[in-house]
Amino acid sequence: MNLIIQGIEIENSDLRALAKLAGANQIERITGQAFRLLNANQQENIAEYCATASLDYAFVEQNKQLTDFALIAMDMDSTLLAIETIDEIADIHQIKSQVAAITRSTMQGKLDFAESLIRRTALLKGLHQDALQKVYDERVTLNPGAERMLKCVKAAGLRTMLISGGFTFFTNKIKEKLGLDYTIANTLEIKNNQLTGRITGEIIGAQGKAEALKQVCNTLGIKRSQVIAIGDGANDLAMLAEAGTSFAYHAKPIVQKEVTYTINHVGLDGVINLFG
Repeated sequence: MNLIIQGIEIENSDLRALAKLAGANQIERITGQAFRLLNANQQENIAEYCATASLDYAFVEQNKQLTDFALIAMDMDSTLLAIETIDEIADIHQIKSQVAAITRSTMQGKLDFAESLIRRTALLKGLHQDALQKVYDERVTLNPGAERMLKCVKAAGLRTMLISGGFTFFTNKIKEKLGLDYTIANTLEIKNNQLTGRITGEIIGAQGKAEALKQVCNTLGIKRSQVIAIGDGANDLAMLAEAGTSFAYHAKPIVQKEVTYTINHVGLDGVINLFG
């Protein structure tokens, strides 16, 4: 196996110590924040060491290439984006604390997503639709490393998919801006230029995300083993389970326990650093 070590600041002493723990015989630099330790053996104490040193780690098959995959699926809020869009809409409506509290409980798995979205959306009733554009223009930012990750996966021939329990107003704009292949999200009902506090159509929740991913895989004729999925909240678990390789990105504990790899310290480009 290769042991990939990533971190904002990586000390040479940490790399040497980890190489010794894993029995690795060579250290290669991938980027300034990522190193590959060759011919490593999986050891339980690696996780403890990296947690103490604020490092991300991953054991990866030596011959695993980015070109082995065909599709990368991403959650939007707090994964591809650095914000929760519904919380920022609520901030303009001066009810952010109420909505954010529901969002936190949902992402931790304490609330059913569909019920949560209905409750949060209802609180937005009466807000002028211009608030959506204001959030997009002034508050939507990508998480660190997102652009490099997308550039590399596209160059490797992967299709890109954004699967969100958020709103199509944002996914459609992000799809166009970043040149994504597929997006799916919920649609806000708007009448007389105001949010009604309701969602139109079927709610895209945890199972809806998983079904959307399966549908695209069937359309493309690709296997589960050819899919990478990235998420951060409990409503991403079903989607992550549909992917052969899953990432918890700065995620809730409930998610970190159920995925192939976790990224807690570096940006989204940490995903591509794992593969040749």
